[in-house]
Amino acid sequence: MPEHTGRTYVVTGTDSGIGEVLAARLEASGAHVIRCGIGETADVRADLTTAEDRSFTVEQVRNLAPAGIDGVALVAGSGDGDVAVRLNYFSTVALLNALRDDLARAPQPRAVVVSSSSSLSPGDADLVDACLADDERRAVAIAGTLVARGRGAVVYRSTKIPLNRWLRRTAVDENWAGAGILLNAVAPGIVETEAARRGVLSDPASARVLQDALPQPLGMPGPVEPVAAAIAWLLSPDAAFTTGQVHFVDGGAEAVLRGEAPFATGVRYGPLRMTRMIAWTVIGRLRALRAR
Repeated sequence: MPEHTGRTYVVTGTDSGIGEVLAARLEASGAHVIRCGIGETADVRADLTTAEDRSFTVEQVRNLAPAGIDGVALVAGSGDGDVAVRLNYFSTVALLNALRDDLARAPQPRAVVVSSSSSLSPGDADLVDACLADDERRAVAIAGTLVARGRGAVVYRSTKIPLNRWLRRTAVDENWAGAGILLNAVAPGIVETEAARRGVLSDPASARVLQDALPQPLGMPGPVEPVAAAIAWLLSPDAAFTTGQVHFVDGGAEAVLRGEAPFATGVRYGPLRMTRMIAWTVIGRLRALRAR
């Protein structure tokens, strides 16, 4: 039996690229997919950059799936200034929050967002902070200023950095992990989508810069299908003990850029956690002594 049989998923960005490939893959594996996009093939047509369209999308999803949904894959994104801010971060967080209760009613709920390997590079701190403060108006204004100053290239990754941070905070709290909802991200490298061909890959000089900024030992651009496959797995019942992860499907860029760093120093525990650990260690030893 196909791994997604009987499951219903909401997928955004299905007009092209990763979202289109993912929707087709899920349907071929037995799922019912509610396609969200701006084209005529979408089941729900909305651009998601406004609060009204986000609310409309949630309403339509509930109308199209009265029995509930099993998973959400938020793929829609943009690299264009204020649209990137509204779409990449704020619409993603808004839709997840709005559909959380719907997911909580499913027996094996999953949510996956699309990040980017570009989030490994430094972003604009003010834009990141505005996103995490849930201040959409300020974030859009900052993005506009960055574009006007010729720093528009930093906007895209400055929307993915707070998305990763929000996900790491949120996935493990009682409303998500505590409710059994698994929340993860897939962070692609540069893959061969139409948007990439029109944008970052269209200029040979820019493409050479990318090869240094995001080195991909497995090749640049990479294929779309493995990214869609990673998202599909995280949506499946098999992904039953994974949450809060940013899964890089980037041709090796994260390994090149970060090397051993994440594992070199180990976890640093805070005073409260350390005190609890010591206390329970002592209690455990005392119980062992009494049992002799």
